[in-house]
Amino acid sequence: MKITRIRARVFEWKGRTVPPQAHFCANAMDQLWSRGDTMGTFRFHGWTVVEVETDDGHVGIGNVALAPRIAKQIIDQYLAPLVIGQDPFDYEYLWQRMYRSTLAWGRKGVAMAAISAIDIALWDLMGKATGRPVFKLLGGRTKEKIPCYASKLYRTDLAEMQREAQSYLDQGFSAMKMRFGYGPKDGPAGVRQNLDSVAAVREVIGYDVDLMLECYMGWNLEYAKRILPKLERYEPRWLEEPVIADDIDGYAELNQLTSIPISGGEHEFTSYGFRQLLDKRAVSVIQYDTNRVGGITAAHKVNALAEAYSVPVIPHAGQMHNYHLTMSTLASPMSEFFPVHDVEVGNELFYYIFEGDPTPQNGFIDLDEHKPGLGLTLSEKYLDQFNIIE
Repeated sequence: MKITRIRARVFEWKGRTVPPQAHFCANAMDQLWSRGDTMGTFRFHGWTVVEVETDDGHVGIGNVALAPRIAKQIIDQYLAPLVIGQDPFDYEYLWQRMYRSTLAWGRKGVAMAAISAIDIALWDLMGKATGRPVFKLLGGRTKEKIPCYASKLYRTDLAEMQREAQSYLDQGFSAMKMRFGYGPKDGPAGVRQNLDSVAAVREVIGYDVDLMLECYMGWNLEYAKRILPKLERYEPRWLEEPVIADDIDGYAELNQLTSIPISGGEHEFTSYGFRQLLDKRAVSVIQYDTNRVGGITAAHKVNALAEAYSVPVIPHAGQMHNYHLTMSTLASPMSEFFPVHDVEVGNELFYYIFEGDPTPQNGFIDLDEHKPGLGLTLSEKYLDQFNIIE
């Protein structure tokens, strides 16, 4: 079996989107003076879909959501020539070939995300070629079903947030994540707004339900140190990405400062990056995304590393490329789940492009033992809502 073609297409959403709202979600642009929607650079309204084809007719599907047009160019010009003609089962060799060939300008960011897309497609292809789901190739089922948490609750009207939180309880979720809308530039009034939003959600869900708090890199070290003691009374499961991803020492200081576990890793790459986080005890929860971190090959190594450090792995965004890894390792106790809704930030685009992602039942998802590969197919329902770039 040989790889004969790599096809990368960009799917750009041109359908209806939810308009930006003020203080919708704190983010890394908040501390910089700017006009307009500071979340604009973090909205993902495009996706690159990668198909790896072999000479015997198998096709594996991968994906990348970071800078999709640039990712396509990297795949077409640099990565495809490295893997065409190769055996798809040589996944470690191919990963190293792509990684080492792009070291001068790659290593992290969109280059690693592009590598991730091809690697995910290789694992999907291997599953289809052997007639087995990817989680079986990674070691098998380690849990009967995967617990998952509802991940939305962006900062809106407090009564609206309470109604949304209640809806997740009604669906059977026993954990959910909310976003902060205010940061350092908003001063003491913003601190109060943040605390009021957590109190409002806790009022609805009580303390027998896990509540996670998301900052999305919108704070700095000084601000986080001031607000963390005030948040401890609400017993959050974790506080996510309080500072920018490169401030590893800041993460480490916060993680030792508070009883609240600090989480991160959504914007980190490869086992080398996570070794730094673990050696510095910078995070108490790892949150890579498989379509960024280096694909399934890299994520599998991060899982083994995290297990040795007794740090749980709860991947960002859910989605099938993450679910298979969660199912196959004891390092991952649960998964994130983005509820299906109108296109807003962009993570929800996954459901418009692909079919096959499982729907939670009473807060749990399951993977089909009889679906080979990732279990995904390209959807035809919304093709007319995309601008597709070949």
